[in-house]
Amino acid sequence: MQITDRLSAFRARMQEENMAVVIVPTADAHASEYLADHFKTRQWLCGFTGSAGTLVVGMEEAALFTDGRYFIQAERQLEGTGVTLMRMGTVGVPTVEQYVMGLAKPGESCGIDFSVISSHFAADLSDQLAGREIALRDTGDWFDALWTDRPAMPKDKVYLLESAYTGMTVTEKLAKIREVMEKAGASIHVTNVLDDIAWTLNVRGSDVHCTPVVMSYLLITQEKAIWFVDGDKIDDSVQEALLAEGVYLRGYDDIGAVLEEIEAGTGVMLDGNKLTARLCAALADVNIIQHENPAFRIKAIKNSVELDNLRRAHIKDGLAVTRLMYWLKQNAGKIEMDEISVSERLLALRAAQEHFISPSFDTICAYRENAAMMHYKATEDSCAKIEAKDLLLIDSGAQYLEGTTDITRTFAMGAVEEEQKMHFTAVLCGMLNLQNAKFLHGCTGIGLDILARGPMWDMGIDYRCGTGHGVGYLLSVHEGPNAFRWYKSATRNEDTVLEAGMVTTDEPGIYIEGSHGIRIENELVCHELENNEYGQFMGFEAITCAPIDLDAVIPEQMTARQRQWLNDYHAFVYEKLASLMDNEDERAWLAHATRKI
Repeated sequence: MQITDRLSAFRARMQEENMAVVIVPTADAHASEYLADHFKTRQWLCGFTGSAGTLVVGMEEAALFTDGRYFIQAERQLEGTGVTLMRMGTVGVPTVEQYVMGLAKPGESCGIDFSVISSHFAADLSDQLAGREIALRDTGDWFDALWTDRPAMPKDKVYLLESAYTGMTVTEKLAKIREVMEKAGASIHVTNVLDDIAWTLNVRGSDVHCTPVVMSYLLITQEKAIWFVDGDKIDDSVQEALLAEGVYLRGYDDIGAVLEEIEAGTGVMLDGNKLTARLCAALADVNIIQHENPAFRIKAIKNSVELDNLRRAHIKDGLAVTRLMYWLKQNAGKIEMDEISVSERLLALRAAQEHFISPSFDTICAYRENAAMMHYKATEDSCAKIEAKDLLLIDSGAQYLEGTTDITRTFAMGAVEEEQKMHFTAVLCGMLNLQNAKFLHGCTGIGLDILARGPMWDMGIDYRCGTGHGVGYLLSVHEGPNAFRWYKSATRNEDTVLEAGMVTTDEPGIYIEGSHGIRIENELVCHELENNEYGQFMGFEAITCAPIDLDAVIPEQMTARQRQWLNDYHAFVYEKLASLMDNEDERAWLAHATRKI
């Protein structure tokens, strides 16, 4: 079916159900950022493949709402579909709610699947629509009937992480969560968030592309925990190990019935921004205690075992990226290469590393103007051939038993225009400013963001995304609550205080449509410095370990301090990687790539 045919079939169902408007979010039953293929209903219906966006379908028109990371990509992918692109956050663009109220008349209905939206979102949307006498109704899942070759729910096996990787047992993690429950006056805690569940139970899987989580729900009492999961995924050894730590198994689809059976008046702690409206409705007679999932903030502060492992992971990962850089520099213009073949080579270099599991997200390998799309993914139709000139941006990462990595490097493939070098150097200066920040405990990502963004703002340039995000441990490459952004956004936690042990990316950039894109990204571990009469000072340790391309740097554009920071970073890279290089030619090249400027 073509997109227009899919939309026609969807509208026929709307007419049958007497709905004037239906919202199709990018969502699953678990508040996930990245979705298993089974849940990619919005993508199937409109053709836009980005990881964020909300589709609104009316009987005569439809619109996709997405953010600045995806404007260029969405415009291209929606062409000819009849779906209008709504550039969120730009002047004159309505909100999703405003657009819905413009399509539906008083007395009409707006539909959405309550099994994939949060309780709070459903309540807020219902209140807004009620002001215009528009009813919000639960559509349920229409897509099994419409999407005839819809992917099945994933069935891959679950595996346990050993304490050598986690640093904490399941019993210890449950004890921390139960402390929070007790303080909140809750007898039960229920969550649907996959990375919180995987962290709590020390389990991993492959149910979501590039994110090693397991489709499941978790219910915790003071005496036991119940894990709602497809039993076919669980070997006897995994079940026995979990049972020994007080974790019992139930079927994935049993969660609703179990919630309905909870005794009236019981204190149930849940996060209404995460738990679905459908499941919250099953808790009609209990005492709901609204509370952020305790695992969310506990897991953000990595323990010493996790941090030591992450340092090892980044050396392995940096070695793979550095070998790719060496290969690019040696072969640009001499052999054929394109965005896809370079991505495949990087994957092979990572796969050669011990304990490699998978990429942590789809590699963004973007040459010239393709790099202006922040979340570009090369396809056979879009794939650019790489020549011995201009800039190549590669944003990539991996999952190892030792943790999750995320690194971006922009490479000069040969001659680079002076303006692009100026932009590259500005991005580098911003990255170094933040990486080397010294600040008092209590600072947040909002307070520090200008250090990274300042060199771009001095040029009258900005980038339409945050400067950095938290990273999970063999979990989601995007993990809260820590982040860098210059303003407080509605759905994020940039006002979270940065604590020792938090891992956050530092990735400013410049994106010039039709010309080039530049991003340089390191991961930073927050740690304590001196404590004196002014308070506890904090700083960052860079754990990403790969050269920054000096061929695109204008040293005169940097301050003496910034040049020293870069030299110090490159000395660290050389120290960690030189002994791992295969031969003298590679080591000599690495010495040149990390030379002092």
